Amino acid sequence: MSVYDKLKALDITLPPVAVPAAAYVPYVQTGNLVFLSGHIARKDGKPWAAQFGRDISTEEGQAAARAVAIDLLGTLHAATGGDLNRVRRIVKLMSLVNSTGDFTEQHLVTNGASELMGEVFGDAGKHARSAFGVAQIPLGACVEIELIAELA
Repeated sequence: MSVYDKLKALDITLPPVAVPAAAYVPYVQTGNLVFLSGHIARKDGKPWAAQFGRDISTEEGQAAARAVAIDLLGTLHAATGGDLNRVRRIVKLMSLVNSTGDFTEQHLVTNGASELMGEVFGDAGKHARSAFGVAQIPLGACVEIELIAELA
C-alpha cells in the first residue's frame, strides 16, 4: 500500500508548507537526508498555546503532537518533490514540550507524532527520538517537533 493510500485510509489531507516565521527555511536536503525545521502545534489555525503541567493534559498533547506530525508530512511531501513514497526511513524526531518543572510525560506527548509515523510508513516509520521538556516554545506553543528523513 502506498503512503498516499495509508493517508487516505487515515483521513489525512496534507497541508501546504508553512511560511517560516523567522530567518530559516522549511527544510534542507544534504545527500539522501532531509532535515525539516521545527513545526509548532496549531489549533484552529493559530499556535496551540499551552503548558503541560499547568493547562493541558498529556492526552491533549498527544493530539497536538499528531497534528504537528501531519504538518511535518506536508513539508516532507514538498521536500520529496511531491512523492512521499521516496521516503526510505524516518530517521529521527526531536520534540520540545512546553512544560512546568514537575511535568515528566514529554515522551508520552511525543508518542502522538511517533505513532503516526509508524502508521503511515510502517517499519520505515520507526525512528530514533528525543523528547525534551522546555520552559517555553515560540509563540507559547505547547509542542514543537523537527524531523530527519532518509530519501531513496
